[in-house]
Amino acid sequence: MSKVAFKAESKKLLDMVINSIYSQREVFLRELISNASDAIDKIYYKALTDDSLSFNKDSYYIKVDPNKDTRTLKITDTGIGMTKEELEDNLGVIAKSGSHTFKTENEIKDGHDIIGQFGVGFYAAFMVADKVTVISKSIESDEAFKWESTGPDGYTITPAEKAQVGTEIILEIKENEEEENYDEFLEEYRLKQIIKKYSDFIRYPIKMDITESKLKEGSEDEYEDVTHEQTINTMVPIWKKNKSELTDEDYENFYNEKHYGYDKPLKHIHINVDGTIRYNAILYIPENAPHNYYTREFEKGLELYSNGVLIMDKCADLLPDYFSFVKGMVDSEDLSLNISREMLQHDRQLKLIAKNMNKKIKTQLQSILRDDREKYEKFYKSFGQQLKYGVYSDFGQNKDLLQDLLLFYSSKEKKLVTLEEYVSRMPEEQKYIYYATGESNERIEKLPQTELVADKGYEILFFTDEIDEFAIRMLMNYKEKEFKSVSSGDLGIEDDQKDATEEAQEENKDLFASMKEILSGKVKEVRASKRLKSHPVVLTADGEISIEMEKIINAMPDDQNIKAEKVLEINVNHEIFQALKKAQDQDKEKLNLYTNLLYNQALLIEGLPINDPVEFTNDICKVMV
Repeated sequence: MSKVAFKAESKKLLDMVINSIYSQREVFLRELISNASDAIDKIYYKALTDDSLSFNKDSYYIKVDPNKDTRTLKITDTGIGMTKEELEDNLGVIAKSGSHTFKTENEIKDGHDIIGQFGVGFYAAFMVADKVTVISKSIESDEAFKWESTGPDGYTITPAEKAQVGTEIILEIKENEEEENYDEFLEEYRLKQIIKKYSDFIRYPIKMDITESKLKEGSEDEYEDVTHEQTINTMVPIWKKNKSELTDEDYENFYNEKHYGYDKPLKHIHINVDGTIRYNAILYIPENAPHNYYTREFEKGLELYSNGVLIMDKCADLLPDYFSFVKGMVDSEDLSLNISREMLQHDRQLKLIAKNMNKKIKTQLQSILRDDREKYEKFYKSFGQQLKYGVYSDFGQNKDLLQDLLLFYSSKEKKLVTLEEYVSRMPEEQKYIYYATGESNERIEKLPQTELVADKGYEILFFTDEIDEFAIRMLMNYKEKEFKSVSSGDLGIEDDQKDATEEAQEENKDLFASMKEILSGKVKEVRASKRLKSHPVVLTADGEISIEMEKIINAMPDDQNIKAEKVLEINVNHEIFQALKKAQDQDKEKLNLYTNLLYNQALLIEGLPINDPVEFTNDICKVMV
């Protein structure tokens, strides 16, 4: 018996399989079970065209049998088996797949699609085994043959004894190393865990002999180990069942079984598409955000299956960042898999699936918003910021998709409202959608800047999240209505006091110039206010950067020093203004004191730090004396 060498390119590829291609050693079992499932499928297809064969699904199974004493793991199937020639062709040439050839030669349409296509999965066994033995008997032959290999050095094929058609793969598991525990692949619980993770939805039973400790019959405290055969896998995935057969409880149980979250999902989306591309999906909109959701540690993505076999735990390409909160899975028969099942080609099919699901998720969110406002607001409390980030990111290219999902607190309604609801209530003469920014709704309600807009009876949206104003600046307008901050220079409101304010500005330009000089570069301008009614002073901003944006940007850890073009606005109808005029005429030192006090007062209203708190308190004391 002479050893046959692998071809040079096959030897190199085998070394890659063992050391590079697969990210986790445990996937060897997924690959061998998938191959076993293919072998049974091949009998099914042969029976369709061969009258001498019958296919009774109950007669076919896959058996996983660990043996700690011999350090072997055996995977047995009752599939089609291989002849000597097929052993040479399929196992002697790496990356030549019998399943791929079979699929090419037999057009498959009825849902029993062959899983493996690229022919490297079998060699994943060498990641955990020093020696691999394959004993196979083909349905086409009375003889059985044994293929053996210890890795890149080559293989042997010899006659063997096997009564039943099918294949046995025997792995001689490696000894433990300093950083590798190979014993785990001989443990019942660990093998069961791997099967459930990757191969739970293989359509044929995957069996194992499971040992359990049970109370001895007739005894109250004496236990014994009992071994019995169990079917480990579920076989029929929930997403393959008719929606009419499933209840909300079924979907919630699946959510919990897959550990998608510890909460109860707000909504599920069950998608079945059988068109240009075929796929099934079950998506969940969670109720609560994971503790690390708004951190860099959070990893988005859906479970990705190919014909019921898990190939990726988190496929990030299936979800845009703004819908990264969605949990669930996708199973497709049409994905192009490259070499190992883990190396997914970023192909057209994946993009089509992602695009389709994106629309489904938006439609479902709109449905919740329309039909169950309380549930949507609960969702929005957890994930509203992510939708706003979606509007702002990628230069606003997703803003049209997301704008109708946004909610903001309303000064009039005293609750969260949509932009559509705001615009529908706008008086005919109102030109803009008004908003105000601040740390909380309570603080915004007290802002001096809101007085004029509120007095006109116009609704104001309250922005309390850091991202709000950035997102709205990217949105620019909604239904041709431009957004306008209540701190903007021109509010677009025809005010009875407008002419009087402009007149006061001209009459007191020397006072305002003196105050600007006192503040020495801290403000761009001091001017008479058109917006103040009862408050004496307020800070506003000219230009693109608002005061709130300045605070947020400068709080970031990259040492930016962004400054808004601040304007100190004075209420010329307030009694403090008369004190300013008197000080200008009679006491320049007092004008300096009043100006600094008003400026610091305006900073406090805006939530900005005072440059010199000691000086501020001393100034207050001077006024009190």
